Amino acid sequence: MNITARRNNSDTVYDGPFDAETRRRRDSQRFLGRPLWRVAGVVLAFIVTLTVAGCSAAPGDAAGSTTPETISISGAFALFPMVSVWAEAYQQVNPNVRFDVQAGGAGKGMTDVLAGAVDVAMLSRDVRAEEAAQGAVLTPVVIDAVVGVVNANNPHLAALQATGLTPATGAQIWLTQTPLTWGDWVGDGSSDRINVYTRSDAAGAAEMWAKYLGGTAQEELVGTAVNGDPGLAEAVRQDVLGVGYNNIGFAYDPATGAPIAGLAIIPLDLNGDGQISADEDFYGQRSDLTAAIAEQVYPYPPARVLTLVTKGAPSPAVKDFYRWILTEGQQYVAGAGYVALPPDQIEAALAALDGE
Repeated sequence: MNITARRNNSDTVYDGPFDAETRRRRDSQRFLGRPLWRVAGVVLAFIVTLTVAGCSAAPGDAAGSTTPETISISGAFALFPMVSVWAEAYQQVNPNVRFDVQAGGAGKGMTDVLAGAVDVAMLSRDVRAEEAAQGAVLTPVVIDAVVGVVNANNPHLAALQATGLTPATGAQIWLTQTPLTWGDWVGDGSSDRINVYTRSDAAGAAEMWAKYLGGTAQEELVGTAVNGDPGLAEAVRQDVLGVGYNNIGFAYDPATGAPIAGLAIIPLDLNGDGQISADEDFYGQRSDLTAAIAEQVYPYPPARVLTLVTKGAPSPAVKDFYRWILTEGQQYVAGAGYVALPPDQIEAALAALDGE
């Protein structure tokens, strides 16, 4: 089995036959722990491709064919880490199936799948009416969330972690262009400017963040626009007064479960009383946050169900992969930092596959 990672320059991060845990650790270093993205003006351009190439087919393998088959997948950064884990594990038991998984944002994934450029899109937002009209068919697979992030060396971090963020304050920062200082936000009298970052690519994370703040679409968000989840995280890591938002998979270190080096998570003031109480403080470890998401203590949005999308009914090979995800594949969800679908949603998704 070969695993190859590429980005949009000639640098190669790694290229070799690693086991799943080694690959996840190296992914975390590559995506999250180091400033590896090239800056062009204010935009950090980032394209990731993960290819899981199958070995020679074994007689009677689960793919049910001796002809190698490739499933191409494109889309949301939110699903990229999870789908990469699933693809590698599935290929271990179905060596005749190959995967080409690319993270480029939910919008790119939908464009690709509806144009027939890929087999499956990873989607981290609601489907558009026009996308459904073109034949988009959604299958829910897992749950995650978007979190607000700041630089870990922000001089106002202690006050921010004590007061948190409400939708009203977030709307002033990201939606209405109200000129705010850190002192306005946390009440410490500072005149330091809040440096706001958002996504430049069509992103489900941006749409979910906008909806949490009371908006309706990504286009309403203001700030310095940065490409991709890793790029936005890196922009905030490099700006001590910066503020942004990320999918959980790019805000927490998959090896330690703590926020990645250089980032701190913004707690949400769920009851709006201006302080973060003990029952609102669940951001120190990724497992605490995912438990709050599972219990629906963390709000929806910015939590949401992630889906895989085909144009029309999925092909037999894709349908087999979907069934595996919704059954055996669920054992990998918690370890990858996601939240499993409730049993009734899994049953409904399996029934829909059987009915297609």
